Amino acid sequence: MEAKNVSIPRIAVLGAGIFVRTQYIPRLRELVNSVVVAAIWSRSEESAKTAVKLAVDFSPNVECKWGDDGLDEIARDDSIDAVAVVLAGQAQVQMSLKMLKAGKHVIQEKPASVANDESEAALSQYKAFCSNALGQPIWAVAENYRFEPAFLEAQKLIKDDIGDLMNVQLIAEGSMNSSNPYFSSSWRRDFDGGFILDMGVHYIAALRMVVGEVSTVSAVSRHVNLELPPPDNLSALFQLENGCAGIFVMTVSSKSPKIYWRIVGSKGTVQVERGNIDGKHGYSVLFWNADGKCQKTFHPFCGVNEELKAFFNDVTQAKWKGAIHKADPRSLFVEGARDIAVLEAMLESSQKQGEQVGVKKF
Repeated sequence: MEAKNVSIPRIAVLGAGIFVRTQYIPRLRELVNSVVVAAIWSRSEESAKTAVKLAVDFSPNVECKWGDDGLDEIARDDSIDAVAVVLAGQAQVQMSLKMLKAGKHVIQEKPASVANDESEAALSQYKAFCSNALGQPIWAVAENYRFEPAFLEAQKLIKDDIGDLMNVQLIAEGSMNSSNPYFSSSWRRDFDGGFILDMGVHYIAALRMVVGEVSTVSAVSRHVNLELPPPDNLSALFQLENGCAGIFVMTVSSKSPKIYWRIVGSKGTVQVERGNIDGKHGYSVLFWNADGKCQKTFHPFCGVNEELKAFFNDVTQAKWKGAIHKADPRSLFVEGARDIAVLEAMLESSQKQGEQVGVKKF
């Protein structure tokens, strides 16, 4: 029997906010051959119906669910293989655990949790009920940066072509302002760490992917733009487990946005920078070899599609192979928890006037 003979997985989307309407539904439309959208749920009937209207063109049988009753119906529906949890950050872990315990595979939006303590408790619960279950439901965190081809290319160049690491620079000057649809998002403003944590997990995810784990940090954070939740600026010195040092500088709202990762080695340098070429948004990868010559490639954004495709493939494989199948490691909840741990250590260091803090290991 081949995996292609297994029925296409059926998914329920939990949430009907901006990201579901502008990102999830368009991406699911593009992946119609990989998944069936069985239901869309929201706490309110109005929100659920608004989102469902956007999906009926490619999923005509999608059901509208809302409130506690609708949620329980999804949990009990054995025809639904998986759920996408796209809710306020403070609510996602408990919702994910509820659905995992109901036997659903879960892809949950980032950030993975609100703090290390929540990550640790969640992983403990997940491990406990998985050890008593016949199959282990997949728990993925939707971190699209780990699926962007630019960082895959950079990872390979760093491993094969730049020699010993000498230093790492990550500069993230964002453009969060009142014109951004997420600017007034209430849950992000109630989040400990604000946009630094919510946005920063992306940058740290890419950093860890290309250069490895961060062991210690020393950081200073500031609150300059009072229209944003604190803090809105962070400057950190970090050390990798391999001994290499680097800097991470993040500004939530800059008048001159610039985002890049630069890794300098003994035989070459790799830089990944965000930008726009011929009207397409994406990442340029620049590689300077030992002779100082530069080669450049450009990769349009496609990480959201790729992370969803990987999850749907994992669900399909799990239906075919059961617990034998191992999910794509880039998606695992623990990876999202490790991203949070780096930023939490930086924020803790800042509270201690820049004292060096070790990053919690998961």
